[in-house]
Amino acid sequence: MRHCIVNLGCKVNRVEADGFDTLLRAAGSLPVSEEEADLIVVNTCTVTGDAEKKTRKAVRRSLRANERARVVVTGCAAAIDGSVFEAMDGRVIVVPKAAMATFLGEQAPQRSARSDDASIDARTQPFPCDRRRVGVKVQDGCDNACTYCIVHVARGPARSREADAIVEEVRRLAQEGVREVVLTGINLGAYRSAGGGLAPLLTRLLHQTAGLHGEGEEPCRIRLSSIEPSDVDEELLNAIAAADGRICRHLHLPLQAGSTKVLAEMGRPYTAEDYLSLVGRLRAALPALALSTDAIVGFPGETEEEFEETLALAEACGFSQMHVFPYSKREGTPAAAREDQVPSEVRALRAKLLRELGKRLKQRDRSLRRDTVELALVESRGRAMTESYHEVEVDAALPVGALVPYRFADDQR
Repeated sequence: MRHCIVNLGCKVNRVEADGFDTLLRAAGSLPVSEEEADLIVVNTCTVTGDAEKKTRKAVRRSLRANERARVVVTGCAAAIDGSVFEAMDGRVIVVPKAAMATFLGEQAPQRSARSDDASIDARTQPFPCDRRRVGVKVQDGCDNACTYCIVHVARGPARSREADAIVEEVRRLAQEGVREVVLTGINLGAYRSAGGGLAPLLTRLLHQTAGLHGEGEEPCRIRLSSIEPSDVDEELLNAIAAADGRICRHLHLPLQAGSTKVLAEMGRPYTAEDYLSLVGRLRAALPALALSTDAIVGFPGETEEEFEETLALAEACGFSQMHVFPYSKREGTPAAAREDQVPSEVRALRAKLLRELGKRLKQRDRSLRRDTVELALVESRGRAMTESYHEVEVDAALPVGALVPYRFADDQR
């Protein structure tokens, strides 16, 4: 059999798509293009109205690209509007995410597909190490209900993998040569197991992956994909500080808006003042910290003054990277039903202005690192990613997958 994986959306989706690919390869299937595949898996996203449109377009494109392949549609959009995809073509099969491990195993009966928790992680076989940064999903679902988001409906309540299974997977990846593991989850900070929350898990992972590489080689490091501001506590902060870079001193801390009024209408459980105070504590404890974020502009009812508050807060936080999204209506959410929608041209302008600020802040963060040294992961010939998540140029002779010291200088973009 030959297969093709089409992935849309977040880092969690990327990890799940990798798991589907691994299961199919282990069963003897070969990865090919959409045009050559017998089975196409479309892992969907539905976080915004725009994401939903892109998902439907991707399924239609797969159907056009290959007139004989079965097209499996899974993921968040399939969980919300499965019948929409089934109506597109008789070749479309909608499979819930929790059933994918079993479904893919049935495509090749000579191999069985098992999972310690198929609803959370589909990977059961060694990862094909064609990358040196690999995501490991430790948590799924969300108990929050932000008014612009429908993911908590698509994914269900928060739940976590057992720590033993996570440790086993991360240790195996480190032994196979992976030099950076990214812990991912829909609400990563909600991770809980019998051993406690995220901080005890990180401490255990550091211990279990120490000494797995050759003498003089840097051990595998851990990066957190994204964590909500309300989930960053002293225990987690102390764990990162004590790791001396083995837990990357880079946090992706979603802001969404810099106006306390807008945050409340979004259903976010903190104020702008709370967020700024947290950033101050983080920078005091971790002077080398790089801080990236997400922001939504043009949320229903957002005034020009409230947008200016977002600009001011972003400047005060000194983000190293900003992912800016103009608000996109997602039907079925409270925000989509509001009558005070911001005009599209205003949303587009605000997104442009905030992205421009984000570029300036990124350059400022990089300039502040001048003459400091960080370990950088070589990801391709001549290119690497630093601990602070800046892409940099390195010696093209360095092997892909190496963790090497990198000194920031003025001549780097």
